[in-house]
Amino acid sequence: MDFRSILMGMAFVIMWSSAFTSARMIVADAPPLTALALRFLLSGLIGVGLARLMGQSWHLTRSQWRATAVFGLCQNALYLGLNFIAMQNVEASLAAIIASTMPLLVALAGLVVFGERIQPLGFAGLIAGVIGVSLIMGARFQGGVDGLGITLCTLGVISLTVATLAMRGASAGGNFLMVVGLQMLVGSAVLAVPAILLEPFSVNWNLRLIAAFTYTTLVPGLAATLVWFMLVDRIGTVKAATFHFLNPFFGVAIAAMFLSEKLGPLDLVGVIIITGGILAVQLSKQKPQ
Repeated sequence: MDFRSILMGMAFVIMWSSAFTSARMIVADAPPLTALALRFLLSGLIGVGLARLMGQSWHLTRSQWRATAVFGLCQNALYLGLNFIAMQNVEASLAAIIASTMPLLVALAGLVVFGERIQPLGFAGLIAGVIGVSLIMGARFQGGVDGLGITLCTLGVISLTVATLAMRGASAGGNFLMVVGLQMLVGSAVLAVPAILLEPFSVNWNLRLIAAFTYTTLVPGLAATLVWFMLVDRIGTVKAATFHFLNPFFGVAIAAMFLSEKLGPLDLVGVIIITGGILAVQLSKQKPQ
C-alpha cells in the first residue's frame, strides 16, 4: 500500500467518522428524513454535474446500474435514514460504534452466505467484536439507553453491510463521481416519500444547523464517498476495508470533542476490543506477499 493510498484511507476515516456528530446536530433542529433527502438531492446534483463537466458518462453498464441502485437504497436510504431517526435519541458516539461493526458483519456474511473460509485470526476478530459490542451495550442499557434507537442503528448497519457487498460492481469503470452522484439521487428519491408523508416540516433555523447540514452534504456525503470508491478501485476492497478499524476510535473522539459526549470505562474498553477485532478480521484476509 503506497503513501497516497494511506492518505486517502485516513481522509476517508476522518470524514466518515465525523458524519455521526454532524448528523446528531442536524436532527436536533430538523426532521431527520426530510433533512437527509434534501442533503442527498443536493449532493447528488453536485456530483452528477461535476462528473459531466469532467467528461464522465451516465451510460453505465447493467451491473453498475444495479449496484448503484442497491448502494443508494441500502446505504443512503436505509442505513443513513435509520441512523438519522435513531440519533434523535441515541448519542453520536454509540451510533458510530454500532456502524463501525460493518467489517465484522461483512466477514460473517462471507462465511455464512458465501461459504468463504476464514482464518483463525479472522475468527478471533469476530469473537472480539462480539465481546466489545456486548460490553458497550451492557453498559449503555444499564444507563437507560433508548432500545428502539439501538434497534434502528443495528438494522442500519445490516443495510450498510449489504451495500458494501454490492459495491464492487459500482466501483468499476472509472465513472467514480458519476456513480457517487447517482446513488445519492437514488437515496433522495426513496427517502422523499416517507419524509413527505410522515414528517411535518418544522425546522429550528440556527447557525449550527446550517453549518452542520452544509458540512454533511459536502464532506461526509460527497467527498468521503468519492474517496472510498477511488480507494477501493486503487487497492481493492479487502485492503481498503482495513481502514475501518480506525472508525470506532475517531467516531467516539469526534463526538466527545464537538458534542461533549461522555464515555465510561466499559465504553473505552469495548471500543479498543472492537478496533482490534476489525483489524484482525481484515488482516486475516490479506494474501501473503
